[in-house]
Amino acid sequence: MADFHQNGNIAQFHNLRARPIEELIYELEAFAQTRKITLILPSLYSELEGEALPKIIDELAQVSYLHRIIIGLDRADEAQYRHAREFFRRLPQDHVVLWNDSPRMQAIGARLEALGLAPQEPGKGKNVWTAIGYLIACADSAVMAIHDCDIVTYSREMLARLVYPVAHPGFSYQLSKGFYARVGNGKFNGRVTRLLVSPLLIALKKVIGDRDYIEYLRAFRYPLSGEFAMRAGVLPDLRIPSDWGLEIGVLSEAWRNLGPHSVCQVEIADVYDHKHQTMSREDTKAGLNRMSIDICKAIFRKLAADGTVFTHNTFRTLRATYYRTALDLLEAYANDARMNGLTLDRHAEEEAIELFAKNIVRAGKVFLETPHETPFIPNWNRVNAADPMIVADLRAAAAADEAEFAP
Repeated sequence: MADFHQNGNIAQFHNLRARPIEELIYELEAFAQTRKITLILPSLYSELEGEALPKIIDELAQVSYLHRIIIGLDRADEAQYRHAREFFRRLPQDHVVLWNDSPRMQAIGARLEALGLAPQEPGKGKNVWTAIGYLIACADSAVMAIHDCDIVTYSREMLARLVYPVAHPGFSYQLSKGFYARVGNGKFNGRVTRLLVSPLLIALKKVIGDRDYIEYLRAFRYPLSGEFAMRAGVLPDLRIPSDWGLEIGVLSEAWRNLGPHSVCQVEIADVYDHKHQTMSREDTKAGLNRMSIDICKAIFRKLAADGTVFTHNTFRTLRATYYRTALDLLEAYANDARMNGLTLDRHAEEEAIELFAKNIVRAGKVFLETPHETPFIPNWNRVNAADPMIVADLRAAAAADEAEFAP
């Protein structure tokens, strides 16, 4: 993806292969002397047993400019937490494993529940939100980065390129979003971005007209990437979605709080591959089936908050417009794949488009019938206002878990 195109909405930083990564790292080491950088890794325990995370840890162990690594550990019992502590111990940086299922962390959750501020469901959103709370409690970092723990093609260059725009003291960017070509093992991947988000945004523009927010989202080369970095000052006011719309939700928050000139996207990899979700066609609460519904709801909510009026007829028209648009884009993707010697299953892709078209209407129905739904976890400013001690107690709970179950 080596080009120098700028779309005029958000700044794009390309990998023009003109500068050794060692030079970026040298600068990051200098920046980190006064602007400490923390990395958050939201992880399921099962990922410790996969092929990706051990390699990621090997790469991170060589990163000299990181001040701290916060690992949010989900779905782990006591023995698994002990194993996780041992697994991550080879990291030379200051690091902490937040055992999100520990009795102490559950007690924090009960306090939040009593205040009506608890996350509505477990998952990546809650994991990231909890880790951000811990980072805020530490009060010593200027930059936060996040990436997933299932990247099988991971290299430390990804992190360096991701954090550089927000770590550089001469840049004004508050959010850096990673992008890359979703191609791996000879296949065209990135189905949800290619077959849902891109044609949906085009269809929305046709159905409801021009919206600055739609153009903003369309400016992102890979809006669903799990890799982003932010300056820590914006974190207390950040609202994290509680469902699978996390990535779109974060971009929407940046739009609301920062504006496009404070946002950039950066090419972080030539090749990127990770664990692929199943489609789960028969289960709307799993896999890409659920993800597509949550993403649609996240986009509809934001547009409604900006004044767009939706009706059942709007969603029926949107479905038809999306379907035709997606099929047109699929033709281009199929030809692109053939020209580059890649595999693309036309039948499976059209099946995905048919499912996504149905889910646009399903998401619209949920949106219209549950107007009082609270889609976001309360931001940490509100939590602190309700209970000024809870952030410090969260950090203390993590420290107590570490002390009790030390290797």
